[in-house]
Amino acid sequence: MTQFECVPNFSEGRDAEKIERIVEPARQVPGVTVLDVERNADHNRCVVSLVGEGDALLDAVFGMMKVATALIDLTVHRGEHPRMGATDVVPFVPLGSSTMPDAVKLAERLGARVSKELGIPVYLYAAAARRPERADLAKVREGQFEGLRDAIQTDAARAPDFGEPRLHPTAGAVAIGARPVLIAYNVYLTTPDVAVAKRIAKAVRARDGGLPEVKALGFEIRERNRAQVSMNLTDYHVTPVHRAFEAVRREAQRYGVGVEESEIVGLVPEDALFDAAEYYLQLHSFDRSAVLERKVRAAENTVPGHESIASFASRLAARTPTPGGGSAAAVVGGLAAALGEMVLAYSIDPANPAEDLVAVRSVLTEGRRRFLELADEDSRSYDAVRSAKKARKERPGDPAAQEAYVRAVKGAAEVPLETATRSVELASRLRAVGSRTRAALGSDLVTSLALFHAAAEGALANVSINLEDLKAAGQPTDEYEATVTRLRSAL
Repeated sequence: MTQFECVPNFSEGRDAEKIERIVEPARQVPGVTVLDVERNADHNRCVVSLVGEGDALLDAVFGMMKVATALIDLTVHRGEHPRMGATDVVPFVPLGSSTMPDAVKLAERLGARVSKELGIPVYLYAAAARRPERADLAKVREGQFEGLRDAIQTDAARAPDFGEPRLHPTAGAVAIGARPVLIAYNVYLTTPDVAVAKRIAKAVRARDGGLPEVKALGFEIRERNRAQVSMNLTDYHVTPVHRAFEAVRREAQRYGVGVEESEIVGLVPEDALFDAAEYYLQLHSFDRSAVLERKVRAAENTVPGHESIASFASRLAARTPTPGGGSAAAVVGGLAAALGEMVLAYSIDPANPAEDLVAVRSVLTEGRRRFLELADEDSRSYDAVRSAKKARKERPGDPAAQEAYVRAVKGAAEVPLETATRSVELASRLRAVGSRTRAALGSDLVTSLALFHAAAEGALANVSINLEDLKAAGQPTDEYEATVTRLRSAL
């Protein structure tokens, strides 16, 4: 699964209702999860963190940008943070098996769409930059909205990568790019003197000889009557959070001020926090795998098919062919088995366990494990059919391609057939001992049996679709159809 994080920044940090209207389109896109929304009134800016797969994520971000374009007018916008657009910057961050080139392609696709449909000029930046100087966002945004309004029309070096060389009258321009994980980190000083913050920012940022992979600016935060050193740590492996913090603190001491507190804006990798913990606690031989939550995750991930319900549901809702109904049926079978296990766990007398109840619980436990494997196998079998179908189309006279296609379709039929068979058999076993389970768990028993029924129905429907493909390929399906008829009669 190729997932990406996207962290669009919008030039609105004061009006909560507007911010929610901007975020709402993303909440409505299946397969996309809004992880976090951060806003700052002094910066007059909000940062939204999303995660999802390519097409769904593009739709979500474009929907947000469309609303932001309608709601935000940069001709009247004021805030501490530099900006050139209503949607100011949109970075894509590859996660898991995704790659930076994948993220660049997303940035390019979004840029083309934004330019065409919203009339906003687009600058590609960071890893997506087509000009070396545009790898630096600060160079792209130089002059901000007001300065870029004239420069984009007169300076060829400021021409956008997508769109006409003129700003949208109220929404300005946008920088869209691809980058690794970035940590937005702010340090508040014990003074309101913004001049001190600006001097400290200059001392710690990379471009002025400070810390590598650190961008920094000094701001006045009026609502707190404090000056702030605002940093972007573009590679926390090179300059970790604690090193940036200590550099700011040392520079502040030169001016007779201290650090009041610091904050992380948006999301942060857990390893970045472990780095800080190891530094300040002097854990020189600390094994991060000894962290309790990591041990638990490692144990869970040894279970085939393990995935959170929220994650699976998000993938299921996405506009992608897999996972589909066959996988969903298998997961429902797993839930049915798990609920049946719970009913029996409470119904078996520990002092005198009935052998038949123990036996049924055991087969439910094995069934739950197998159902989760079948959920993954169903997705793989569908992918195999698609691949074989493509090969057959490319080599229509090749017997090997035809045989591979038939083999793949049979596999795609046999996986949901096993799901249905197990669902029917386990439901029968559970139903047979149902009268001896605790009455208080009656609703749980009914739910378990109903889930088994739904899993079998859904899986059999999936089998029937694949049998039609086998018939079209000239293959006999009598045995499969007899099994389907038998299982339906047993429901």
